[in-house]
Amino acid sequence: MGHREKVDVLCFSHLRWNSVQQRPHHLMKRCSGEHRVFFWEEASFEDVEAPQLRISPRGGGHINTQENLRDEGLFVVEPILPHALGATDFSEPLRQLLDELSRSYKVEQPVAWYYAPMAIGFTERLEPSAVVYDCMDELSAFKGAPEQMVEREQRLLRMADVVFAGGRSLYESKRRFHKNIHLFPSSIDFDHFLKARSPQPEPTDQLSLARPRAGFYGVIDERFDFELIAATAALLPDVQFVLLGPVVKVSVNDLPKAVNIHYLGQKTYDELPSYLAGWDVALIPFARNEATRYISPTKTPEYLAAARPVVSTPIADVIASYGSVVRIAESPEDFSAAINTAMGDGADPGWVRRADAAIAGQSWDSTWEAMWELAEPYTVSKIVQ
Repeated sequence: MGHREKVDVLCFSHLRWNSVQQRPHHLMKRCSGEHRVFFWEEASFEDVEAPQLRISPRGGGHINTQENLRDEGLFVVEPILPHALGATDFSEPLRQLLDELSRSYKVEQPVAWYYAPMAIGFTERLEPSAVVYDCMDELSAFKGAPEQMVEREQRLLRMADVVFAGGRSLYESKRRFHKNIHLFPSSIDFDHFLKARSPQPEPTDQLSLARPRAGFYGVIDERFDFELIAATAALLPDVQFVLLGPVVKVSVNDLPKAVNIHYLGQKTYDELPSYLAGWDVALIPFARNEATRYISPTKTPEYLAAARPVVSTPIADVIASYGSVVRIAESPEDFSAAINTAMGDGADPGWVRRADAAIAGQSWDSTWEAMWELAEPYTVSKIVQ
């Protein structure tokens, strides 16, 4: 790897830094090892008199002087807007906050790295050295998506120098809109999840749950098939269903409830191997709807790295990439049968070898390196100009 110039990266994300760790978190952590990264979250509304920025350094140090700003790694930037703004267009106050960030932190000719197409509404005044769109989801299909989402994404696609797609279905959907689009499926920190193959200290809130256990971690939202889990839990009363993650955009009153369904809340990334080690089967119980049509769940290779047998509903990208080692089922009866059958997979050396082969060579490190190799030439050419 040759010499690289340090550049600033402004990452506009629809996900918060402290939410469930997903693609943006993995990639921007690696980016911050070489470049200064500003992880710009969606705006929060509070009882403040004027718009303001809440900036948290995550690069391993505190800001003492302007001179050491270049040595910091990653900053989480949270725009705070007054409740009093109401349902107006927030583009102008966000533009002003972005200008403030650029002045205060001496951000010049940054790489604009987008996960959130809606951010196009307040970033037009940027003079980026490169524009990258890393498309990880079809956000327009999500519950509560702004009506301008499709139009904003089309503008972003026209602006982007390079586009990445987080799964095969997304790639096939977007490739007609951009000539420089590349497929980068979700990857893994293999060594992190490998820990789950060895005995781990049992988390306190899971300790009292009987075996066998079937588990899931991730955001619990409109993509989750609540009816499937309710019916499967009823068909398998001796299996404990362990569900980890925040409940988002759905009412807790709509969650299936049974003596063998356990909601243990959101866990940190570091805690996940301890929970996985105590599961007999890992689940991907997504509904078949527009919100899941293009998804490529990061948890699939993570489950396999932990050598947990996996049962999934028929998600296209799961079938395409992992259909040889993941059991696919849709109806409660078939899903229940697949869980029962999968119980023995983890102890089968042949299955473990096939699972390892399915995820061989995947790493967030190599994914980041390959992405940056494609984006960096645009930064160099524009800076030289």
